[in-house]
Amino acid sequence: MDTQKKIREHISALSDGELAATDLELAFAALRAADGEQAWSSYHRIGDVLRAQASPELSDDFNVRLSAKLALEPALPVRRAPAAAQSEPEKASAKKVATTS
Repeated sequence: MDTQKKIREHISALSDGELAATDLELAFAALRAADGEQAWSSYHRIGDVLRAQASPELSDDFNVRLSAKLALEPALPVRRAPAAAQSEPEKASAKKVATTS
């Protein structure tokens, strides 16, 4: 097993209060390293989010404001399918449009 993965599992179990006493020394040693501290912090943030209460409702005009902002965003360019991928009716329609233009 990957040593780093095992260390992260120990840190996770420690943060959940489920680490066996025999593995405490290894987990505490791992917490002294920068990546151990980062893992500890990440696992606690994940736990905080999982235990969080429902977030407050959005304001009544949130949808209206979001829709207005999205309407101001530039549209993505539309890509047409290559001619080979078009069906026969699509090809005929494209030719008709091209000849009448």
